Amino acid sequence: MEIFVEVARLRSFSAAARRLGLTRAMVSKHIMQLEDKLNARLLHRSTREVSLTDVGSAYLEPCTAAVRQAQEAARIVTHAGEGLAGPLRIQAPSSFGSEWLADALARFAQPHPQLKPLLHVDDALLDPIEHGFDLTIRVGGIPDSHALSIRPLAPCRGVLCAAPAYLEKWGQPQHPSELHGHKCLHFSHLTDGTAWHFRRGEEEEIVRVEASFTANNGLVLQHAALRGLGIVYSTTFLAWRQLLEGSLVPVLGDWELPLNHLSALYPASRQPSPKVRALIDFLLAEYHPIPPWDRALAPIL
Repeated sequence: MEIFVEVARLRSFSAAARRLGLTRAMVSKHIMQLEDKLNARLLHRSTREVSLTDVGSAYLEPCTAAVRQAQEAARIVTHAGEGLAGPLRIQAPSSFGSEWLADALARFAQPHPQLKPLLHVDDALLDPIEHGFDLTIRVGGIPDSHALSIRPLAPCRGVLCAAPAYLEKWGQPQHPSELHGHKCLHFSHLTDGTAWHFRRGEEEEIVRVEASFTANNGLVLQHAALRGLGIVYSTTFLAWRQLLEGSLVPVLGDWELPLNHLSALYPASRQPSPKVRALIDFLLAEYHPIPPWDRALAPIL
């Protein structure tokens, strides 16, 4: 089963053999034995690539869960009494991963010398199960999936801001509708496209902006805003330091943007391992109920 999972993940008998320290012939032999035992063909083979059959696709998810449970059980026995140990695969958005999670993860791992965190930062909404992550951190963008358990970690507030030089030149908008006359820096992963939503009490406004600069990374947009390129749709966890320093200032501060959440996702097919549970508890202590970036901004927002 472990060999099948690696072949399916890497789409290659040779790559799986290298990953597992086996010969290609041995990998092929084990896959054929597994298919004989199941009386089903799991993989299509060709000279160029390996792909899953329909039966193989259906078998992969429970097979992956079973392999991980067995591996985790072996690690628990091997490292009993040694504290948290072994690889811990985490995925997070690049901006949050670099601004906050990297430091938190380093402090979490410090008392556990046998723990080996692997942090993958990527703004793409990767499937945690398909890519083999033990824990995925998401800012909004929560999938509707029974295969994943979700643990909210903290509120995630949006904020519009711009450099003082930009506002001196173009003026401070007083109403969301005035954004049509401004240069807007747009985060391409917003779930409703270029429609920016605002609320003030019972009043609601939706403005479909014409983005003058678009990126799939919040840090890229923040650099553009600092250069005076326009008004950026950011988050308080990313813009907090610049807002405190005054290099960025809030725009339409009396209007609220939709509230998202910072969440932890992990496969629902098994109980989280001790190290995953410990990391979730650590992050909850760090960020809940009011995260440190929002506490820092409380006097000005």
